[in-house]
Amino acid sequence: MDATSERLVDYTLQTRFEDLTPEIIAECKRRLLDTLGCVASAYDHPVSVSARKFAARYSMDTPVTMFGTGQQVSPEMGAFANSVMLRASDMNDNFRKKGGGHPSDIIGALFAGAELGEGDGKSFLTALAIGYEIYCSCCAGINLIGRGWDQPVYGVVASTLTVGKLIGLDRNQMGHALALALVPNMATMKTRHGELSIWKGCAAANAARNGVFAAMLAQEGFTGPEKPIEGKYGLWDMAGKFEWPLTPGMPPKYIADTDLKAFAICVHGQTAVWVALDLRDQINIKDIEHIHVEVYARAHEMMGSDPERWTPKTRETADHSLPYVVASALLDGKIDEASFSNAALNSVERAALMARITVKEDPAFTAVVPDGSPCRISITMKDGSKRQHELRYQKGHHGNPMSDDEVKDKFTSLFAEYGDTVQAERIISVVDNLDKLNDIKDLIDALAKQ
Repeated sequence: MDATSERLVDYTLQTRFEDLTPEIIAECKRRLLDTLGCVASAYDHPVSVSARKFAARYSMDTPVTMFGTGQQVSPEMGAFANSVMLRASDMNDNFRKKGGGHPSDIIGALFAGAELGEGDGKSFLTALAIGYEIYCSCCAGINLIGRGWDQPVYGVVASTLTVGKLIGLDRNQMGHALALALVPNMATMKTRHGELSIWKGCAAANAARNGVFAAMLAQEGFTGPEKPIEGKYGLWDMAGKFEWPLTPGMPPKYIADTDLKAFAICVHGQTAVWVALDLRDQINIKDIEHIHVEVYARAHEMMGSDPERWTPKTRETADHSLPYVVASALLDGKIDEASFSNAALNSVERAALMARITVKEDPAFTAVVPDGSPCRISITMKDGSKRQHELRYQKGHHGNPMSDDEVKDKFTSLFAEYGDTVQAERIISVVDNLDKLNDIKDLIDALAKQ
C-alpha cells in the first residue's frame, strides 16, 4: 500500500460506532430514510425492472436480497440492482466541495456487505458514516470531475472499504480490495457529457457492484496492483497529485454537509426551480420576451453549456437541463414525473419557451459554492418590464436543511405508490431505531413489496 491507501484503510478499520456523535447518527438515519424513499419511487422505473431481471440470472451460495422482491442473488449483482433502484429517480442526496457527487450511491453496496457479514444496525450506521467520509473527503481534496473523471472513482473506493469492514477483512486484505476496486474502475466523465443515456443513472451502481466484487476477491486471497493511488500509473498519475484529507482518529463529519433534493432533477438545478416557482405568479407566459438564468460555474457546466440542454430528447438529458426545468416550472407550476413524459419532452410550447432562455455563470455565485447554491432569474416581458428573483439556497441544502418531519414527508410521498402508510410507518420506525437493530435483514424484510 502507498501512504494514502494506508490512511484510508486504517481510518475505515479504526472508526467505531462510539466515534459517531449523536448528530452524525441522526444524519445517517435521515440520509438512509431519504434513500429508501428514492428506492420506492423508482421501483417500477424501466431501468429498475431491467436491473432486477438482469441480476436474477446470478445466484450464489452466499446471496443477498434485492429490494422489494426479496429474491436472493449474488452479492455484487444485488448491490448493482439495489443501487440502480436508489438512483433511477434522481432524488438521492448530493455533496459539493471542490468536486461532488451522490454519496448515498454507496448504500446498495452497504446493504450487500451488511447482509454478507450478518451485520446489525450499529455496524451498518458506522459503515455508512465511514463511506460518506471517504467519498466526501475525496471531493473536498480535488475536483476529479473537472479533470475528466467521474464520481464512481471515489464511489468504488468508499464502497469496497466499507463492504470490506462489514465482511471482516483484515488490514492486508483491505489494501488489496482498494487496489482491486480502483485500478480497474477509473470511470470517465463521458457518462455525463452530451446527450445523456440510461448509463448516467447506472454508473454509480456499477461502482457499488465493483466495490463488493473487489472486497470478495480480496477475501478469497486475490491481490491487487501495488500503490494504486500514489504509484506510477496510479490515481495521482492519472488525475494529478492531491491530498485525500482523511486521517485515522478523525470523527465522521461530512454526512451533515450533504444536501437533500426536493425535485427529481440534477442538484445544480434545484435552486433554479424554486426561483422560477416564486416568479410564476408574477408573469403571463405569453408575455415573456426573454429569460436569463444566472448560476454558479458547476451548474452552468452541467446544465446550461451543452447545446443538447436546449433540445433534450431523453429524460436523462431533460432533468440535467436548466432551460428545460426552468421552462417546466414556469409552465406547470411544479416538477414531477409528468414533467418528463413523452408529451412534455415533445411539447412545442416548452420548446418555444426554452428558446427564449439563456444561461450564464455569475462569478460571484461561484465564489460562495458550496456554502450556497445561488441562482438568479431575470424575466423581460414584451412590454419592456422586468421581473427578477434570486435565492442563495434550495430547500434541502445543508444551509437550509429539511426538518426531520420534512424528510419523513418526502419519504412518505415517494413511498406512496410502492406501499401503504402502515408499511411506510414501519420502515420509518425501523430506521429511527436502527442503532438498536440486531440484524440488518429486518430492515430489508420491512422493505419487501407487499
